[in-house]
Amino acid sequence: MNSRPATVSSPLRTDPALRAVRVLTGAYLALSVLTLGAIFLFRNNPSMVTDVVWVRATIVTASALLTFLFARSAARGSKRGLLRLRIVSAVMTVAIIVIVSIPGFLPLWVRLEQGVCGLLLLAVVVLVNGRHVRSLFSE
Repeated sequence: MNSRPATVSSPLRTDPALRAVRVLTGAYLALSVLTLGAIFLFRNNPSMVTDVVWVRATIVTASALLTFLFARSAARGSKRGLLRLRIVSAVMTVAIIVIVSIPGFLPLWVRLEQGVCGLLLLAVVVLVNGRHVRSLFSE
């Protein structure tokens, strides 16, 4: 008996838009992990690393992992994976915009890193909510 969820046809794996989404979410995950590593390396420098930076980076890395897994699931044809990807990428994009815009909340280097993450996620939001991707999953 097949225990896999109901999915759309497998040619989605090679669809250019979904491939771009996988690359973008992979870059978001890689940047988040590298940032967490930098935070660990500079943990003794209070001007670069605060408790807020630790918490924020941990949350972002966890969300980046989920985003990547949802993108992979969507590329395999999972409608639920696509829905989750749409929700998480939109919520995190808004959260990043809000957090980066708060003066003095994060050190400049983290704000810049978060800005790059926000741009990567904004591209994901545009792609997964575009007509092309919606049409792939409507059949």
